[in-house]
Amino acid sequence: MPNHKADQPGMAELPELSGRIREWITLHRDAGTALLQQMVRIPSTQGNEKEVQLLVADQLSKLGLTVDIWEPDGEHLADHPYFCSPRSFFAGSPNVVGVLKGAGGGRSILLNGHVDVVPEGQRNQWEHDPYSGEVVNGKLYGRGSTDMKGGNTALLLALGVIQGLGLKLKGDVIFQSVVEEESGGAGTLAAILRGYRADAALIPEPTNLRIFPKQQGSMWFRIEVKGRSAHGGTRYEGVSAIEKSLVVIQHIQELEKGRNARIKDPLYANNPIPIPINLGVIQGGNWPSSVPDTVKLEGRMGVAPEEKLEEAREEMLRWMDRLKEADPWFAKHPPDLAWFGAQWVPGSVNPGHPLMEVLMQQYRKVKQEEPVVEASPWGTDGGLLTQLGETPCLVFGPGITQVAHYPNEHIVLEDVFVAAEIIALTLIHWCGFDRMEA
Repeated sequence: MPNHKADQPGMAELPELSGRIREWITLHRDAGTALLQQMVRIPSTQGNEKEVQLLVADQLSKLGLTVDIWEPDGEHLADHPYFCSPRSFFAGSPNVVGVLKGAGGGRSILLNGHVDVVPEGQRNQWEHDPYSGEVVNGKLYGRGSTDMKGGNTALLLALGVIQGLGLKLKGDVIFQSVVEEESGGAGTLAAILRGYRADAALIPEPTNLRIFPKQQGSMWFRIEVKGRSAHGGTRYEGVSAIEKSLVVIQHIQELEKGRNARIKDPLYANNPIPIPINLGVIQGGNWPSSVPDTVKLEGRMGVAPEEKLEEAREEMLRWMDRLKEADPWFAKHPPDLAWFGAQWVPGSVNPGHPLMEVLMQQYRKVKQEEPVVEASPWGTDGGLLTQLGETPCLVFGPGITQVAHYPNEHIVLEDVFVAAEIIALTLIHWCGFDRMEA
């Protein structure tokens, strides 16, 4: 259970500690790079995560953590309202959790990272093999390097610092290596239901070393627009679902505009559309000489950090009911709205949260500059940790937001080591320093 004591580490006892942490990371740069290469060279797409998870479990064991490995129970998870996955069986896709037990009297922290990666796509769009882990000019290339095996490596290096320097913390550190983030968070959901919670959490997703205390959620939706079929030679006797879908699309764009006009949070100041509604699929018609009678639209609806998924669904439903105001056709032929596929729970942590203060202090110490604090433009497992796990979660990590899921995905190695240093110092200041072991 979370420990809410706010003991701070006795850093005055170790005035040289920051320098020793940087020195340790510098000495282990080659090992850290090699570990990230190992992880990237394993194509851990959905259903193929076991090999990389065993590698992570081995690293945690070598660091002296107590390791828990299990395959999520899909049948049990399926009953939960936040469960979302295209599959219900997770054989070969284990979760891995390592626990570094503290001496007591300090705050606990949960470090969460996912190992599943999206498919590499067309290989001819890659300059290097997507699973090569090749290093060129200080950048390591490969699927998952940025999203988010680089962040996971930073976490493992931070834990390596704690153990390598013989530092004993007061609070517990819980390291989670989960599956299924790219499909909606079933791995983190399984870890929460297994009982893993802490006073706060950190996810090192690719933020370009920005700090995200808030993140939007999202849901996939499907709309079926109805028309009336007729011969193309007498199309005036039918009603084109394609033409009616244009009305629906414009209506959805108006909803997007209205929802975003309500967002006044300064953390979204640099984001032109904080909570987009994206239409990603349109399918309709089956014959060039026929008036199409159905069109299918599929999209992603962004959900504000303080908003509930249910509230966003209800607003979309009410808005679709107003289509008849735009076109009388929809009074008797309303589109069918359904929710399907992936969803990500939104999350919001007060920017004044104590972990936020600690993380920002350590950022300043390492980078010698002010951190950039923004709201995340996409969802992560942090919403599940914050809302369901009652573990306030910040998102901060190395990796380049713009190249996640793209061909030639890569990460700047220097950022991995900088993040590891910041996270190591954050663990010490958050959990509390107890002593240095011989």
